[in-house]
Amino acid sequence: MIDLEGLLIENPVVAAIRNDNDLNKVKDSNVHIVFVLYGSLLSIGRICKELKEKKKVVFVHLDMIEGLKSDQKGIEFIKEYANPFGVITTKQGYIKYAKNLGLYTIQRIFIIDSLSLDTAIKSILASQPSAVEVMPGVASKIIKSLEKQIRLPIIAGGLINTKKEVMESLAAGAMAISTTAQELWE
Repeated sequence: MIDLEGLLIENPVVAAIRNDNDLNKVKDSNVHIVFVLYGSLLSIGRICKELKEKKKVVFVHLDMIEGLKSDQKGIEFIKEYANPFGVITTKQGYIKYAKNLGLYTIQRIFIIDSLSLDTAIKSILASQPSAVEVMPGVASKIIKSLEKQIRLPIIAGGLINTKKEVMESLAAGAMAISTTAQELWE
């Protein structure tokens, strides 16, 4: 089994792609890990296949796949037909089921206030994902607080558009960052 933490340490910039134009650009980039934030039941297999042919480590965001029903069969479909390295979701139940299928899991959380931080920590401790993606990723204080309490790899995502923001997120304790800013993929 691959060590996700080591993979993130070696590849701290993760490409987050939202369309086929991003897909075509990321295939020839130096980025090793790709978060797929788009697609449908008809296209997700092709998207993952193209990325894996370029030796990319693929995570599919379950909540963003058009036509995917929010249940266990939907996760089984993704595992069978797209076969990503792992999945991303905001849903605690998806994390548990995907882990049972042998997929790596990233729980995406949105922190807007102290209540959402407390709720997120409880959810993370209950579901035990492989890693956590914190949104917005420019929230270094939140990253430091989470790192102390959950002891899992943290990926900062959202609103990260400059090298300075990448460095700040990593300095705050994030193991990696995800970004749609193509200039940071190199």
